[in-house]
Amino acid sequence: MSIILIQGGGDLASGVALRLHRSGYQVLISELPQPLSVRRAVSFSEAVYEGQVTVEDVTASLVKTPAEIQSLFTQAKIPVLIAPELQFSTLGLQLAAIVDARLLKKRLPHCELELFPLKIGLGPGFIAGENCHAAIETNRGHRLGRVYWTGATEADTGQPEGDPRRVLRAPTDGVLTGCAEIGDHVEPGQTVAEIGGQAICAPFGGVVRGLIRPGLEVGKNLKIGDIDPRDVREYCFLASDKSLSIGGAVLEALLGYETRQHGR
Repeated sequence: MSIILIQGGGDLASGVALRLHRSGYQVLISELPQPLSVRRAVSFSEAVYEGQVTVEDVTASLVKTPAEIQSLFTQAKIPVLIAPELQFSTLGLQLAAIVDARLLKKRLPHCELELFPLKIGLGPGFIAGENCHAAIETNRGHRLGRVYWTGATEADTGQPEGDPRRVLRAPTDGVLTGCAEIGDHVEPGQTVAEIGGQAICAPFGGVVRGLIRPGLEVGKNLKIGDIDPRDVREYCFLASDKSLSIGGAVLEALLGYETRQHGR
């Protein structure tokens, strides 16, 4: 079976990977050398640091060679490869599709689509027919999960979904020190993390849904954490409804493209 490459291993990309993996596809994830995923408990990007990570019932492992990739496929696992750029020809991999799930949230340049297998772009910045074959809406609302074969997805709103206070941001450049763990209940004003001696506090009571890996260097205003006022610990360790919805849209795009190719 051909391989579906997912660029990015954050929580949204991981929800896509779960849905495709469970549908029988061979999924390969490419990541940066130092991922900055906030919802680490449900992100396959953590394999870059830990070597192996399990999200829900699916395990992913860090790999370096084609032989390791094939070995993991036979074990029904997801390989994670540190490969910031698309330089896979040297690995001899046969890709059936590329899913750009990096959520860069900016207009991406035009590309020669004939040089790619099916290319699927998630979220703002993608225009079907210009920089991807199919673009998928990621903003919540009635258009969430819709697949576009022409036209663009909605522009980035610049605002987090729900109460904007839930998103914790770095007050300055520096190394993040964690003062709470993902899944912990916190009270209003409780210190969740520190950077450069400055405390980052919970704006309201809830559960720490996400927190960037302690010890990493972060830049000012970077999203470093997420507080969930629903205060349900279990939700911290489950792929979100949004990520699985988008995963279903990617599956629709894959099957729809196959139908188009065969003229059915």
